[in-house]
Amino acid sequence: MTLNLQFMKETLASTAAGIPTTLGLTCVALLISLPAGFFMALGKLGNRKTAKRLISFYVSFVRGTPIVLQILFVYSLLPSLLNHIVKNVLGMSWNVFNINPIFYAFFVFSFNTAAVLSETFRSALLTVSHGQMEAALSVGLSRTQAYVRIIIPQALVAALPNLCNATVNLLKSTSLAYMMTVKDITAIAKLNAARGYNYIEAYLVIFIIYILLCTTVQLLFYATESVLSGYKKRIAV
Repeated sequence: MTLNLQFMKETLASTAAGIPTTLGLTCVALLISLPAGFFMALGKLGNRKTAKRLISFYVSFVRGTPIVLQILFVYSLLPSLLNHIVKNVLGMSWNVFNINPIFYAFFVFSFNTAAVLSETFRSALLTVSHGQMEAALSVGLSRTQAYVRIIIPQALVAALPNLCNATVNLLKSTSLAYMMTVKDITAIAKLNAARGYNYIEAYLVIFIIYILLCTTVQLLFYATESVLSGYKKRIAV
């Protein structure tokens, strides 16, 4: 088997145009799911049984269903449901099917990642002893101040390794955005491959790009972890 190197070079150049879309999907999903996951972690550690049950159900649902199925459900059924509500319930003439597919991608990846991050933050918060919260409250700090100044900084260091894994997994999962007609790395490469049936070369290009992106993300997290760990050691001394 001989690889078409010229095709790979051309595809690599054209596919690079999809990198901003892929990174944009990752960043937006993180920005939405980070606070959502954190507050769900707090809810699961709280004393409200109803909230804990709802959050547990949500996390179990996300864990128990493939992300491909979630994508198919959202992209295939949600627009029709929204169209029915807009036209038959609200009586509006707005065409739901004109919504940019990237917004459905934002929803799916945020919905999925929030469940993962809720468990990441929950385990990280459990590494901080409850006595520190009691000590903070005893000196006059509010619970919010105690979390911001004492609990979260310590939990963040413990959460970084799992947060890195979640981010890398999210970045890789965005390769499925092509199923929602989003023109990301995978979609562009597959379109190029379809012209001459050079799918093997296209998949190799996708492989190379994702290796580079995921490695860069991991190095950034490792650098951040080193800085925060060093700060923690200086505080301990």
